[in-house]
Amino acid sequence: MESARVSVVLADAQPVVRRGVAALLSKSSDIVVVAEAATGREAVRMSVLHRPDVLVLDTELLGGQVGTAVREVLRAAPGTAVLVFTATDDEDTVVSAVRAGARGYVLKSSADGGIVRAVTGLAAGETILGPGIADRLVPRIGSRSPRFQDMFPELTAREQEVLELVAAGMGNSVIAKQLHLSPKTIANHISVIFGKLHVTSRAEATELTRGDRRARLELVRRTPTPLRRDTFPPAARAIASS
Repeated sequence: MESARVSVVLADAQPVVRRGVAALLSKSSDIVVVAEAATGREAVRMSVLHRPDVLVLDTELLGGQVGTAVREVLRAAPGTAVLVFTATDDEDTVVSAVRAGARGYVLKSSADGGIVRAVTGLAAGETILGPGIADRLVPRIGSRSPRFQDMFPELTAREQEVLELVAAGMGNSVIAKQLHLSPKTIANHISVIFGKLHVTSRAEATELTRGDRRARLELVRRTPTPLRRDTFPPAARAIASS
Protein backbone atom coordinates (compact mmCIF):
# COMPACT_ATOMS: atom_id res chain seq x y z
CA MET A 1 0.00 0.00 0.00
CA GLU A 2 1.39 3.41 -1.02
CA SER A 3 2.09 5.73 1.89
CA ALA A 4 0.35 9.11 1.95
CA ARG A 5 2.36 12.03 0.63
CA VAL A 6 3.30 14.99 2.81
CA SER A 7 0.87 17.84 2.13
CA VAL A 8 2.27 21.38 2.08
CA VAL A 9 0.94 24.93 1.97
CA LEU A 10 3.43 27.52 0.68
CA ALA A 11 3.16 31.04 2.09
CA ASP A 12 5.44 33.66 0.55
CA ALA A 13 4.81 37.20 -0.63
CA GLN A 14 6.75 36.68 -3.88
CA PRO A 15 5.08 34.59 -6.62
CA VAL A 16 8.46 33.73 -8.16
CA VAL A 17 9.66 32.35 -4.82
CA ARG A 18 6.51 30.26 -4.42
CA ARG A 19 6.97 28.83 -7.90
CA GLY A 20 10.61 28.06 -7.22
CA VAL A 21 9.93 26.34 -3.89
CA ALA A 22 7.02 24.41 -5.40
CA ALA A 23 9.32 23.21 -8.18
CA LEU A 24 11.92 22.05 -5.65
CA LEU A 25 9.35 20.19 -3.56
CA SER A 26 7.73 18.62 -6.62
CA LYS A 27 11.00 16.80 -7.32
CA SER A 28 10.15 14.59 -4.33
CA SER A 29 7.44 12.02 -4.94
CA ASP A 30 6.70 12.11 -1.21
CA ILE A 31 5.52 15.74 -1.19
CA VAL A 32 2.50 17.48 -2.67
CA VAL A 33 1.82 21.24 -2.57
CA VAL A 34 -1.91 21.63 -1.92
CA ALA A 35 -2.18 25.44 -1.80
CA GLU A 36 -0.28 28.72 -1.85
CA ALA A 37 -0.71 31.96 0.09
CA ALA A 38 0.61 35.50 -0.45
CA THR A 39 -0.34 37.02 2.93
CA GLY A 40 -0.38 35.98 6.57
CA ARG A 41 -4.18 35.94 6.56
CA GLU A 42 -4.22 33.66 3.52
CA ALA A 43 -1.67 31.38 5.18
CA VAL A 44 -3.99 30.87 8.15
CA ARG A 45 -7.03 30.40 5.90
CA MET A 46 -5.29 27.86 3.65
CA SER A 47 -4.01 25.98 6.71
CA VAL A 48 -7.52 25.70 8.11
CA LEU A 49 -9.00 24.75 4.74
CA HIS A 50 -6.42 22.11 3.76
CA ARG A 51 -5.01 21.00 7.14
CA PRO A 52 -1.56 20.42 5.61
CA ASP A 53 1.16 18.41 7.28
CA VAL A 54 3.52 21.37 6.89
CA LEU A 55 3.10 25.12 6.36
CA VAL A 56 6.17 26.70 4.74
CA LEU A 57 6.06 30.30 5.97
CA ASP A 58 8.16 33.33 5.01
CA THR A 59 8.56 36.00 7.68
CA GLU A 60 8.48 38.85 5.15
CA LEU A 61 4.74 38.58 4.64
CA LEU A 62 4.07 38.85 8.39
CA GLY A 63 5.12 42.44 8.97
CA GLY A 64 7.42 41.53 11.84
CA GLN A 65 4.69 39.57 13.63
CA VAL A 66 6.10 36.09 13.08
CA GLY A 67 5.34 34.89 16.62
CA THR A 68 1.72 36.02 16.42
CA ALA A 69 1.23 34.41 13.01
CA VAL A 70 2.74 31.08 14.08
CA ARG A 71 0.54 30.94 17.19
CA GLU A 72 -2.55 31.77 15.14
CA VAL A 73 -1.81 29.00 12.65
CA LEU A 74 -1.23 26.46 15.42
CA ARG A 75 -4.48 27.45 17.17
CA ALA A 76 -6.46 27.16 13.95
CA ALA A 77 -4.71 24.05 12.58
CA PRO A 78 -2.95 22.33 15.50
CA GLY A 79 -1.95 19.32 13.41
CA THR A 80 0.14 21.46 11.05
CA ALA A 81 3.88 21.84 11.59
CA VAL A 82 5.23 25.30 10.79
CA LEU A 83 8.50 25.62 8.87
CA VAL A 84 9.87 29.15 8.66
CA PHE A 85 11.69 29.46 5.31
CA THR A 86 13.12 32.93 4.98
CA ALA A 87 16.09 35.17 4.24
CA THR A 88 15.84 36.70 7.72
CA ASP A 89 18.22 35.22 10.26
CA ASP A 90 18.25 37.84 13.03
CA GLU A 91 18.10 36.27 16.48
CA ASP A 92 14.93 38.04 17.62
CA THR A 93 12.97 36.63 14.68
CA VAL A 94 14.36 33.13 15.20
CA VAL A 95 13.60 33.14 18.93
CA SER A 96 10.10 34.57 18.38
CA ALA A 97 9.25 31.92 15.80
CA VAL A 98 10.54 28.97 17.82
CA ARG A 99 9.01 30.12 21.10
CA ALA A 100 5.67 30.53 19.31
CA GLY A 101 5.80 26.91 18.18
CA ALA A 102 7.57 26.79 14.81
CA ARG A 103 9.25 23.40 14.48
CA GLY A 104 11.63 24.40 11.72
CA TYR A 105 13.69 27.41 10.65
CA VAL A 106 15.63 27.20 7.41
CA LEU A 107 17.27 30.03 5.45
CA LYS A 108 16.59 30.53 1.76
CA SER A 109 20.33 30.60 1.21
CA SER A 110 20.59 26.91 2.18
CA ALA A 111 21.20 24.20 -0.40
CA ASP A 112 18.28 23.21 -2.64
CA GLY A 113 17.83 19.90 -0.87
CA GLY A 114 17.51 21.62 2.51
CA ILE A 115 13.88 22.60 2.08
CA VAL A 116 12.91 19.07 1.00
CA ARG A 117 14.69 17.49 3.98
CA ALA A 118 13.12 20.04 6.32
CA VAL A 119 9.58 19.41 5.07
CA THR A 120 9.84 15.64 5.31
CA GLY A 121 11.56 15.90 8.69
CA LEU A 122 8.84 18.10 10.19
CA ALA A 123 6.15 15.78 8.83
CA ALA A 124 7.91 12.92 10.64
CA GLY A 125 7.81 14.82 13.93
CA GLU A 126 11.34 16.20 13.92
CA THR A 127 12.53 19.71 14.69
CA ILE A 128 14.74 21.11 11.91
CA LEU A 129 17.02 24.12 12.34
CA GLY A 130 19.27 25.22 9.51
CA PRO A 131 23.08 25.37 9.78
CA GLY A 132 24.17 27.97 12.33
CA ILE A 133 20.62 28.62 13.53
CA ALA A 134 20.80 26.19 16.46
CA ASP A 135 24.09 27.62 17.74
CA ARG A 136 22.61 31.12 17.79
CA LEU A 137 19.28 30.03 19.19
CA VAL A 138 20.39 27.98 22.19
CA PRO A 139 21.92 30.82 24.24
CA ARG A 140 18.76 32.94 23.83
CA ILE A 141 16.29 30.14 24.48
CA GLY A 142 18.37 28.88 27.37
CA SER A 143 17.66 31.91 29.55
CA ARG A 144 14.36 31.43 31.35
CA SER A 145 11.47 33.47 29.96
CA PRO A 146 8.94 35.05 32.37
CA ARG A 147 6.22 33.02 30.62
CA PHE A 148 7.87 29.75 31.63
CA GLN A 149 8.29 30.94 35.20
CA ASP A 150 4.58 31.75 35.33
CA MET A 151 3.35 28.59 33.59
CA PHE A 152 5.54 26.07 35.42
CA PRO A 153 6.02 27.25 39.01
CA GLU A 154 6.45 23.64 40.19
CA LEU A 155 9.70 23.37 38.22
CA THR A 156 13.01 24.60 39.52
CA ALA A 157 14.89 27.32 37.64
CA ARG A 158 17.16 24.71 36.06
CA GLU A 159 14.22 22.51 35.07
CA GLN A 160 12.53 25.48 33.40
CA GLU A 161 15.70 26.10 31.39
CA VAL A 162 15.85 22.47 30.32
CA LEU A 163 12.15 22.38 29.40
CA GLU A 164 12.46 25.48 27.23
CA LEU A 165 15.38 23.95 25.36
CA VAL A 166 13.45 20.69 24.93
CA ALA A 167 10.49 22.67 23.56
CA ALA A 168 12.85 24.33 21.08
CA GLY A 169 13.71 20.90 19.71
CA MET A 170 17.18 20.59 21.22
CA GLY A 171 18.64 17.14 21.88
CA ASN A 172 20.19 16.17 25.19
CA SER A 173 23.76 16.61 23.99
CA VAL A 174 23.10 20.15 22.74
CA ILE A 175 21.32 21.07 25.98
CA ALA A 176 24.16 19.59 28.03
CA LYS A 177 26.73 21.65 26.10
CA GLN A 178 24.74 24.84 26.56
CA LEU A 179 24.17 24.37 30.29
CA HIS A 180 27.65 22.92 30.94
CA LEU A 181 26.22 19.69 32.32
CA SER A 182 26.57 16.04 31.35
CA PRO A 183 23.99 14.40 29.03
CA LYS A 184 23.15 12.02 31.90
CA THR A 185 22.30 14.95 34.15
CA ILE A 186 20.08 16.42 31.44
CA ALA A 187 18.33 13.06 31.06
CA ASN A 188 17.71 13.02 34.83
CA HIS A 189 16.29 16.56 34.71
CA ILE A 190 13.96 15.58 31.87
CA SER A 191 12.75 12.53 33.80
CA VAL A 192 11.91 14.74 36.79
CA ILE A 193 10.18 17.28 34.52
CA PHE A 194 8.03 14.54 32.97
CA GLY A 195 7.01 13.38 36.44
CA LYS A 196 6.10 16.86 37.66
CA LEU A 197 4.13 17.70 34.51
CA HIS A 198 2.50 14.25 34.25
CA VAL A 199 3.68 13.68 30.69
CA THR A 200 5.45 10.71 29.12
CA SER A 201 7.25 12.20 26.11
CA ARG A 202 9.09 15.26 24.83
CA ALA A 203 6.20 15.90 22.43
CA GLU A 204 3.68 16.02 25.28
CA ALA A 205 5.92 18.32 27.32
CA THR A 206 6.37 20.59 24.32
CA GLU A 207 2.60 20.77 23.78
CA LEU A 208 2.19 22.07 27.33
CA THR A 209 4.59 24.92 26.57
CA ARG A 210 2.42 25.96 23.60
CA GLY A 211 -0.40 27.14 25.86
CA ASP A 212 -2.39 24.10 27.02
CA ARG A 213 -0.68 24.32 30.41
CA ARG A 214 -2.28 27.69 31.12
CA ALA A 215 -5.76 26.23 30.62
CA ARG A 216 -4.91 23.37 32.98
CA LEU A 217 -3.69 25.81 35.63
CA GLU A 218 -6.95 27.76 35.36
CA LEU A 219 -8.89 24.52 35.81
CA VAL A 220 -6.90 23.71 38.94
CA ARG A 221 -7.50 27.20 40.31
CA ARG A 222 -11.24 26.82 39.79
CA THR A 223 -11.42 23.38 41.43
CA PRO A 224 -12.84 23.78 44.97
CA THR A 225 -10.44 22.78 47.74
CA PRO A 226 -11.95 20.12 50.05
CA LEU A 227 -12.97 21.67 53.37
CA ARG A 228 -11.33 20.43 56.55
CA ARG A 229 -13.66 19.83 59.49
CA ASP A 230 -11.41 21.71 61.90
CA THR A 231 -12.00 24.90 59.88
CA PHE A 232 -15.79 24.68 60.31
CA PRO A 233 -17.54 26.89 62.89
CA PRO A 234 -18.49 24.98 66.10
CA ALA A 235 -22.13 24.46 65.06
CA ALA A 236 -21.10 23.13 61.65
CA ARG A 237 -18.55 20.76 63.22
CA ALA A 238 -21.30 19.31 65.41
CA ILE A 239 -23.49 18.68 62.36
CA ALA A 240 -20.59 17.13 60.41
CA SER A 241 -19.82 14.80 63.31
CA SER A 242 -23.39 13.60 63.72
